[in-house]
Amino acid sequence: MLTLEDRITDRIRSAGYRDWRAKVEAIGGCAKPVHLTGGYHLVDTTTNRVIHRHRGDVLMPCNNRRESVCPTCSSRYAADAFHLVRAGLSGGHKGVPAEVTTHPRAFVTLTAPSFGPVHNRVLTASGKTRRCPCGETHHEADTRLGAPVDPEAYDYTGSVLWQANTGKLWSVFTRRLVRAVADLAGIRVRDFRDHARVSYGKVAEYQRRGLVHFHAVVRIDGPDGPDKRPPSWATRDLLDAAVRVAASLTEVNTARPDGAVLVLRWGKQVDVRPVVAEDVEDTEGQISEAKLAGYVAKYATKGTGKSEAADRPIRSQLDIDLLRVTPHHRRIIQTAWDLGELAQYDDLKLRRWAHMLAFRGHFLTKSRAYSTTFKAIRGDRREHRRRESLTAADLDPDITLLVGDWTFTGTGYANDAESELAAGIAERTHHDRARKHRKDTP
Repeated sequence: MLTLEDRITDRIRSAGYRDWRAKVEAIGGCAKPVHLTGGYHLVDTTTNRVIHRHRGDVLMPCNNRRESVCPTCSSRYAADAFHLVRAGLSGGHKGVPAEVTTHPRAFVTLTAPSFGPVHNRVLTASGKTRRCPCGETHHEADTRLGAPVDPEAYDYTGSVLWQANTGKLWSVFTRRLVRAVADLAGIRVRDFRDHARVSYGKVAEYQRRGLVHFHAVVRIDGPDGPDKRPPSWATRDLLDAAVRVAASLTEVNTARPDGAVLVLRWGKQVDVRPVVAEDVEDTEGQISEAKLAGYVAKYATKGTGKSEAADRPIRSQLDIDLLRVTPHHRRIIQTAWDLGELAQYDDLKLRRWAHMLAFRGHFLTKSRAYSTTFKAIRGDRREHRRRESLTAADLDPDITLLVGDWTFTGTGYANDAESELAAGIAERTHHDRARKHRKDTP
């Protein structure tokens, strides 16, 4: 029986390998490529003459945002997230004016409440590790971190219902925030949109205990968005106070399985840090634009990359039984699965999102006026590649129309040998990009 190394060698020596490799390199070594068959033709729009035709098979990236599924596409998503957030912070590109840096901006972190003591590792100001509620001092690699000290006393039902309702919590928070800004400015809420607009971009990050935190950039603009200066009363201090008021007043009511009312709130830890311009050095309590954009991109990748749960939806109890997860995360999934059977939680679709520990939202969302969109960023990338390819073929991209007709035929690679070769291409592509980034960075 041939070993994996033998099968890789045979694939490299096989007919058509160079063509296959070129296709895989074009998508950066995507782990789960989409196979398309069909063709395209190029049309000179000044004469309506077809100047080139091509038929064949192509590979397209899977665009999966989970690092555990496809590191290549996850990395691309993180880069897009960085540019989306950076545009709303620094302006000057992606349709956001540079003047946006003069608007009041804050980096806000909203946490989950406690559902019972968990094993933790907290450092003192001097760098020493405090004792956990269990009485021990944990190492940073201790697998018990995030798990309940007493699993039987931990409120798994409450935590799952909180997680499933975070979208509603955020929606209520944003409405409360607008009301708080208006109240502090002495303006009627109904008149607020005539004076200013509150914009945001946020990401969700899983904590070790399996619950998400929200990290958001919140900004006060003029009434028409970032193109207009905010009123003189819109200050950093006012935004800070409004965020704290809104967070404290945010509540969503739901019910436990027995009918008891459960009031869902944010955790007590609400962090608000003013955002300073890129050329201003960070000081205590502040954060710079560049550092913040990097944080948000990291959070976006971390959130989509690993949740300590499952990479794919749960289809049956057997799936849960066979999961390679910690007892704590298995119990969260099991609780979501069991609650999903109850008619009163049909709207939460808990079984559909059990693999995400009941979190049903998008990992990165933004208000309409915050900055550009993922669609626009991807469209710009496609247009850049189109123009680059046509220019290389000595064609004028301004008068050449590309018309394609493709049909889906499958996904993935033919065997483990191709998967290994693609993984090697992905790793080399990643290192090349990192090397180029270091070279281009002053």
